[in-house]
Amino acid sequence: MDTNKSNLKREKAKAAIINLFIGDALSMPVHWFYNRFDILKAFPPYGITKMQAAPSFHPSSIMNLHSTKNGGRKNKKNNLEKEVVGDIILKGKSHLWGKANIHYHHEMKAGENTLNAWCAKWLMQSLIKQDEYNYKDWAEEYIDLMTSSKPNHPDTYAESYHREFFANYSNGKEAIKCGGLTHDTPSMGALVSVSILALSLFSSKSLEEVIKTCQEYVFLTHPDEGLMYVVKSYVILLHNLLNETSNVEILNEIDKAASVIPKTKISKLISLDKDDSYVLGQKYSLACYITDSWPSVCYLASKYYEDPKKALLINTNLGGENAHRGSVLGSIVGLTSNKFDEDLYKSLEQYENLDLLINQWLNKFYP
Repeated sequence: MDTNKSNLKREKAKAAIINLFIGDALSMPVHWFYNRFDILKAFPPYGITKMQAAPSFHPSSIMNLHSTKNGGRKNKKNNLEKEVVGDIILKGKSHLWGKANIHYHHEMKAGENTLNAWCAKWLMQSLIKQDEYNYKDWAEEYIDLMTSSKPNHPDTYAESYHREFFANYSNGKEAIKCGGLTHDTPSMGALVSVSILALSLFSSKSLEEVIKTCQEYVFLTHPDEGLMYVVKSYVILLHNLLNETSNVEILNEIDKAASVIPKTKISKLISLDKDDSYVLGQKYSLACYITDSWPSVCYLASKYYEDPKKALLINTNLGGENAHRGSVLGSIVGLTSNKFDEDLYKSLEQYENLDLLINQWLNKFYP
């Protein structure tokens, strides 16, 4: 491969991964704030402009309604004697789940990442040390990391898919069959770590093989057939952006990727020149569901593809499912711009460890 082209791919991949973690940590303190004015109230006068710690009060939190025995809400039947939250995962955190308005990321520091971004970090560690990715081995690693008696991450909350997985695991299911369906299985959280895996495999496997491997990876925890179409669309987008430099083609690729959700035309939406809060909040829900969150990510990526910092700050201050949107958006705009904000990167709580890890990953997959 041409040296200049090889170096460009390395820099693009680096920006994609760094922005994944920036996008998540930036949104963490206002994750699932569904009213933009609550964000301004918590962080006056302009909302989030830098890394911030999680506030003690969360105006939109319904963590007290979520089941600690499985995925979904508390009214879902389950015959487990153990509590998933507290006994199997999130040890020492169960007492926080029964209180109203507790922050989902209780007492997390400025620049800390949420659980799904930690899963991306763990996957990166695994890919560095393993000769080849194997979904069965990864399932066992995921279980070991999540069930450790000493917490491997700082988070208080685990999304529905984590809880359903470990409810099935506690019932004796085989690791690769523990993923379960809940009302929000097809959601943005499923895509957070996909870019790590896809960008690791593009140089050694065909696009078709990478798509299949990534679908297999997501299906472990999110066994929803419809979601697999979005995974495919996302992997194709990552592949094409890694190899594309033309602005026109970048916008075309994002438009094509968004169209996996029926009746989605991002270029037409941008031409209407509406406020971002109209698109994310009225046209599309701010919630996690993939039918709204995927077009939302593609819209922001298409509009702000040259400026990752602006894209990620706007995403954060729109609220809702901004942390997981931020990770996926970060990966996309990292590839489109080949840039990341150095100050935000160095503000990550895990900066030194993460920087070492990312460079190890780059040296293996983008030497």
